[in-house]
Amino acid sequence: MQLSKQSKILAFLVVILSVVMPTAFNYSFSEPALDDPFHIKGEKHLKNIKMLTDGGENAEAYLSFNEKKLIYQATTGDLKCDQIFTMNLNGSGKRMVSTGKGRTTCAYFLPGDTKILYASTHVVDSNCPPPPDRSKGYVWKLYNSFDIFLANVDGSNLKRLTDTPSYDAEATLSPIGDKIVFTSMRDNDPEIYTMNLDGSDQKRLTFLKGYDGGAFFSFDGSKIVFRASRPKTEKELKDYDDLVKNNLFRPTALEIYIMDADGKNMKQVTDFGKASFAPFFHPDGKRIIFSSNVNDKKGRNFDLYTINIDGTGLEQITFNETFDGFPMFTRDGRHLIFGSNRFNKKNSDTNIFTAEWIE
Repeated sequence: MQLSKQSKILAFLVVILSVVMPTAFNYSFSEPALDDPFHIKGEKHLKNIKMLTDGGENAEAYLSFNEKKLIYQATTGDLKCDQIFTMNLNGSGKRMVSTGKGRTTCAYFLPGDTKILYASTHVVDSNCPPPPDRSKGYVWKLYNSFDIFLANVDGSNLKRLTDTPSYDAEATLSPIGDKIVFTSMRDNDPEIYTMNLDGSDQKRLTFLKGYDGGAFFSFDGSKIVFRASRPKTEKELKDYDDLVKNNLFRPTALEIYIMDADGKNMKQVTDFGKASFAPFFHPDGKRIIFSSNVNDKKGRNFDLYTINIDGTGLEQITFNETFDGFPMFTRDGRHLIFGSNRFNKKNSDTNIFTAEWIE
């Protein structure tokens, strides 16, 4: 969940730096089986990997409450920037449900699966907003024009939930269906907030200097996992302040944190000094799956990892040489949804995959 245009940005980072159904589990993980062509050597926790999209930039795919559909963002076909789509869990029935105007990001289903939420810039401008200023290096743009919207699952009856002159995006929903968590720049620093499903009772949860975002609730709704930067040195603080006043952020050092659903008891989980993002709780509540370049000295390769909530037990899950990210478990922990550049037709392509999870 991600920041505006998160999927395109992260896929672009990899490029510029470097240039559903069970079958018998009776093969070795040393090489992909003929009926598992998207599997990569070493991925002992994954089998029966299926590609649900084929071409374009597709990412941040999240399950409906009944786990029969996915909602995701994509730049595909004639689109100039991301719009929101839904599809069935087997990849069929793809349908654009956003307005087709502006740039969108970070979509999620509401309980009952008759409504969705997502962030969009279309109120300010129907065109795609300009890309960030690359003269400052590799940075993300936190567009002030983003607000969070509620709509019927077919995209109709659009209702605005946030209305501030600042970045409001990266919204996800508690699995128990009571709260939305999101990131906002309304207080001049990207912080995490919660609100009710109708947009009421908006509360700030984080208060430390640095970017806080990409938040997800645990399956029981008691905790929140998120990514954060914590500039400390004089050089880091100056760079951060110079960028954030222009709604820019340099995502080269992100760590994973957890806190209670009310913002209390914040704890740092990772301490890699690398770019770790897209964290999601395992259904057991004891582990987190996330994407990171922690094992790549050049910072080019992002893979999926799991780690215990106390920071122990780091394990690499995917072994793709480019990018794997945006993981999400089913409630029973038996399947994983994720985005990947594996086996893509173009370097810029990111596709959505499902896999069976093997403990």
